[in-house]
Amino acid sequence: MHRSKPDVISLLVLVTPHFNMAATVSFIDPFRAANYLEGRTQFQWKIASLQGGGCIASNGMTIETQPLAEVRQARHDFVILSSSWTPESFNTAPLHMSLWRWASEGATLGGLDTGALILAEAGLLKNHRATVHYEHIDAMQELYPNVDVSEELFVFDGNRISCCGGAASVDFALHIIKGTHGEALANAAARYVFHQTVRPQGTMQSPGLAEPMGQLAPGSVKRAIAMMEQNLETPLSIPEICEAIDLSQRQLNRLFARYVKKTPKVYYRDIRLDRARGLVTQTEMPLLEVAIASGFASHVHFSRAYRERFGLSPRSDRIEGRVPFEFRAWPMYRKAMNPRQGPEW
Repeated sequence: MHRSKPDVISLLVLVTPHFNMAATVSFIDPFRAANYLEGRTQFQWKIASLQGGGCIASNGMTIETQPLAEVRQARHDFVILSSSWTPESFNTAPLHMSLWRWASEGATLGGLDTGALILAEAGLLKNHRATVHYEHIDAMQELYPNVDVSEELFVFDGNRISCCGGAASVDFALHIIKGTHGEALANAAARYVFHQTVRPQGTMQSPGLAEPMGQLAPGSVKRAIAMMEQNLETPLSIPEICEAIDLSQRQLNRLFARYVKKTPKVYYRDIRLDRARGLVTQTEMPLLEVAIASGFASHVHFSRAYRERFGLSPRSDRIEGRVPFEFRAWPMYRKAMNPRQGPEW
């Protein structure tokens, strides 16, 4: 991403209720650092929401925002949507019209966390590459087949940019600074916020075989889990997995008991249900299709297993699961988009 450098870069960050506070603040802070280090305003930003006023984040904290009506007529170089749970709840005609107006004026439109889902619903990501937090990738693929959904931490596709959120928001901002003001200022801002290594474009969300806190489980367990994640819709048998990784079922059971605290069979069932929960709460797919996509041939079996794991039926969870709460315990596992990428656990 390269553009001619205006005197001051204008950024508008649009947040929706239950947005991710850490990702949003992490995105903004490198621009603050750049201004400080240069001794003058290089970037200016506004925080807005649909209604304005206090907007609550997913961690319970609140940020003051300007209403969309007050910022929609202004020109901006970057407009970044920061959304998290239930982004579909915030698709409104005024927001979509504003986004199209900014796009027609040449603004770069972007999304943090699930913000790209709103851009896609507005029709602004057609034939573009984009990313969202890994829990929502399956939903985005199902809902928007005309979007090239990526598992990368962040994507720059012309004047459409996106980031999965979290700590990757810092990398995302630093690449924007590099594109607008050059590598020297981006490096200086990275040092100032103690971001010692800026991850390059193309870095995947999944760490692959490496765990963030170091290697925990042996490679055989990781290979078994990778096979499970790559075969969610048509599950393999545990003996088939053992044969593929050249390990006896008894050894695999022992390793899972030590490192995963579940049997392979239970773990496999749970990650299929976790994927199902994402599709239940984030899409309008018929529940029978969700069951099949998650490897359950019987709707009755699916509903019973779902209730045992999550405490409510899929039909009830389609309503109640859309209400965010502070601590969600169920990551959504996915079919691997590219088998060559290796394990994702």
